[in-house]
Formats: sequence, structure tokens, C-alpha cells
Amino acid sequence: MNQDTQDNFFKSSVLGHPAGLFVLFFTEMWERFSFYGMRVLLILFLTAPITGINPGWGWDAEKAGSLYGTYALLLYITPIYGGIIADRYIGYNRAVVVGSIIMTLGHVAMFLDTPFMLYVGLSLLVIGTGFFKPNMTSILSEIYKGFPERKDSAYTIFYMGVNAGAFFGMMLCGYLAAHLGWRWGFGLAGVFMLLGTLQFWMAKPLFGDVGNVPSKEKREAAIAKSRLSNDAEDTPNPFVIVDYVLIVVSTTIGLLYAFNDPLSKIGHINLFPFQVGELDGSIFVVLIGLALFLYLVISRLLRYTKIVRDRMIAVIVFAFFTIFFWMSFEQAASSLVIFARDNVDRTLKGTSLTVFNSINTLLTVVPLIIISWVLFLLAKETWKKITVSNIVLAITFFMVWGISIWMLNNEFSKEASEIDPSWFSILNSFFIIALASNVSKIWESKYNPPAAAKYGLGLIIMAIGFGLLAYGSYEISTGVKVSMIWLVLAYLFHTIGELFLSPVGLSYVSKLVPARMVAFMFGMWYLAIAIGSKLAAVLGGQIENITNTYSLSTFFLIFTVVPTVAGLLVIALNPLMKKLMHGVK
Repeated sequence: MNQDTQDNFFKSSVLGHPAGLFVLFFTEMWERFSFYGMRVLLILFLTAPITGINPGWGWDAEKAGSLYGTYALLLYITPIYGGIIADRYIGYNRAVVVGSIIMTLGHVAMFLDTPFMLYVGLSLLVIGTGFFKPNMTSILSEIYKGFPERKDSAYTIFYMGVNAGAFFGMMLCGYLAAHLGWRWGFGLAGVFMLLGTLQFWMAKPLFGDVGNVPSKEKREAAIAKSRLSNDAEDTPNPFVIVDYVLIVVSTTIGLLYAFNDPLSKIGHINLFPFQVGELDGSIFVVLIGLALFLYLVISRLLRYTKIVRDRMIAVIVFAFFTIFFWMSFEQAASSLVIFARDNVDRTLKGTSLTVFNSINTLLTVVPLIIISWVLFLLAKETWKKITVSNIVLAITFFMVWGISIWMLNNEFSKEASEIDPSWFSILNSFFIIALASNVSKIWESKYNPPAAAKYGLGLIIMAIGFGLLAYGSYEISTGVKVSMIWLVLAYLFHTIGELFLSPVGLSYVSKLVPARMVAFMFGMWYLAIAIGSKLAAVLGGQIENITNTYSLSTFFLIFTVVPTVAGLLVIALNPLMKKLMHGVK
């Protein structure tokens, strides 16, 4: 971005920030609306009975988890390639629009409600996310490149857009799916994805050359600068032929396993139909792929100078423990929605129903008022420059207000009601919005713990949430259901754990890794999240099997014990991590 463009960009101000930040805020909000709106429905739809008022596919949890797990894994892999394509060929702006259109088509496919179109829809969502996800934050980073002191508050506002979209997506898509049919929940997600794309594209005059593909001259100048630098951190470490071979082979093995999991469980097509001793063929091949990948990572680390190498090892250690966090936290997309549907007492009437409806109204209306006010401020500042974009945004909010009022009116008219299982998923977004600023104040105070302690506490606090579920479901008999307070408390602790660990991890990648390798290491980081998400779905799919063999309490104890042990271990590693980080705080 040239200086003139950046100065002009900062002339339009909304709440002390450039108006373009809020265009990105709403674009991300509607994308997250569509993503989380669909995400909360998928497992419920796949496991719903094939008969009844709102029939699904009647799958067991294991089959549904295998499909969702592969979908979730690919969502974190494709952004690596989407970022490369945007950076080199089409620019961030076009990549966002291309990704949004592809995702919209994915939601349309799922609205058509046939088995073939569901698979097509999920595939399109994976591809579209690959283009969209990495490039929104790239645009934001480019906007604030010359204003680092304002970047933290900008990302905080942007993060609120993420959670606002997730909140309303899960609430409204879940409600439509439960009361009008699954396809309407999937379809509503697509409507807002399309409108979000339109408002972003029509706001292009506000961005100037921000997000355009860099010229060949600029890229060559950046490479030349790196080569001429005397800083050890800028010393190139080019990939050799062996590196490329190992990347291709380990990636291929990983993808084959990811696809083999649902193929073997759903379609009875096994890509690895053999045994090696006691090991299943797929497990054996994955171990080979993992060994090759570890060799690749270690061999590359050995080529760096000591300080760079040590810091990158620290990032890899954090990434390793990240797997255990997401393996547990992402139960929210699989086992916890099944638990909410089948094992939680969601029936309300009388005073309890009135209290719930009152709370639900406040949860819905207050955020809508606040965000609508931001929309008004944006329109007031930019109406002449991006009129059509503002009109599209206004349409989206009229729709959200209309659906919300219909939902609330419908619930207040009932004498007795059963809370939709998808409703509990909004608690994570609500608690983030409510608690994020308080947690961030701890990091700015004298009580700010070291990185390893934050990580360990994040894992342990999240584990407490699962411990509460294990306690609440202890010795319940068949047909007896758990009080919803246990699930509410679980989401509270899960969210606090997320606030301790997730933002901190991303921050330390940017601090510890030299600038020229940040993109590569972020790819490694998202790979760890992808593995954790896949493991989460695979283990979450075992909720029925473990409950039938042992107990529901035993299932939740797994996610209590494993993260607790991981958390204690990473805290114990704090002295070593401090040495590896070489002064980075």
C-alpha cells in the first residue's frame, strides 16, 4: 500500500478507526454467520432419525464424526494454498470475493437437500474457505502496516465481528432448521454469505489499492532485500529437492487418511485394506507419513542459526500442545451437540420458560442494537462513497431483525417449550464477547504469566469444563437427563480456556518467527489445529460407543484427564521454553 492510499484510507473514521475496518468487520461477520450456522447443524442433521417431523440421515455418531472431521481438517489446510494464490496471482480482495462466491454456491448445494449435493456443498465450502480465511486478515494487516500501535485494538474489533457472526449464525440457522426444516437453516447461511460478498465488493472504492496483488517489481525488491540483509534472521533457507519430495509424500498420505476415514466408515471403501502386525493399514500409513514429516521439520531446523532454531522449536512445542486443546475444545461441533440433544433436560414451562425467554431476548436484541448502531455510523461516514454497499448491509440487518423478532414472538407464545440443542453453541461466542476484554487486562497487568503458564492454564481450565460434565452425568440411568446448567458451565470454562490459549498462540508465532517465515509457520500452526479438529471429530464420534460400553461420564473424563496432563506438562516445561525463546516475552 502506498502512503497516499493509506493516508486517505484513515481519513474516514468510525469509532476512531478507518471506515474500511468495519467493512471488513461486517464481511467477516456474515462469513462466520454462514460458517457457524452450517457447522452447528451438520452433525445434528446427519444423526437425526430418518423419520419424524424433521427427518435427517439417521447416521450414528461415528459416521457423522468421520465426515465432519475430514471437512474440519480440510478447512485448515486449504487456506495455506489460498494465501499463496492470493499473494502471487490474484490479490487479497479478489481472493475474498472468489472464496465468498464459492462458499455461497456450497450453501446453495446443501439447500437442495440431496446426498450428492451435500457432498458437493461441503467440498465447495472447503475450497471457498481456502480463498477467504487467510486473506481477510491479510487485508487488515496491510491496512495497519504503518500504524502498529493501533493494530491490537483493530484486531479486537475484528474479532468481535467474528463472534457476532458466529452467535447469530448458530442462533438463527439453528432455529430455522428446527422449526422449518434443515434445508432452511443451510439456505439462510448461504443468503448472508452472498449479501456479505456484495457489500464487500461494492465497498472497493474505500480501499483503493489495498489488497491488490503486489507488482512483480515489489516482490523482486523484497526478495533482494532479504538476500542483501546481514541479519541472521533474514538468511534464506531454500527448500531442496528432498524437502519438496517429503512435503508431497507426507501431504498425500495425510490427505489419503483423511478421505479414507469417512470412505471406510460410510461407503465401506478402504484405501488401506491390509494389516501390519496388530496395526490397521491406515494407522500404519499415517505413522509413516508422520515420521517423514518429522524428518522434514527436524532437517530444516538444523539448517538455521541457533537462536532462530530454538525459537522455531518453541513454536513447534506450542503447536504440539495446541493439538490437545482443539481435540477437546472442538467437541462443541460433534459430541456436545449430540449430548445437548439426547442427554440434557431442555424442557421449560411456567416461570422458568419466562425467565429463559427474557434472557434470550436480551441476548438477541442488545447485540443487534449495538451492531446496528455501528452500521448507522458506517453509513453516515461513507454513504456517498459506497452507497450500494451500505444499502446491502441495511438489507441484511432488516432480515436479521425480522427473523429474530419472529423467533422471539414464536417462543413467547408457547406455554411450554424445548430449547433447541443448537442454542447452547451460542454460549461460546457470548462468553467471548463478555469476557475477552477482562482477560486481556490480565495480560497487561503485573499478573501477566509467562507463555507456557498461559498455555497450561488454558488447557486445565478447559478440562474443568469437561470435568463438570463428567460429574453432572455421573451415574445417570437410561432415560434420565442432565440439568442444562452443567452444559452452560462447561461452555463458560471452555471459553475462558480458549481466551487463555488461542490468541496467545497466534501472538507468539508472530513474535518468535522471523518475518520471512511467518507465513510458513502459520501454516504449521493451522496444520496443528487441523489435526486437533480431526481427532476431535473422530473421538467425538465415539460418544455413543463409549457411553454404551462404559458410561457418559467416562466419555467426558477422557477430555478432562488428557488436557489436564498436557497442561501440567507444558507448565513444567516453562524453564526450557524461556531458554528457547531467547528473551521474547
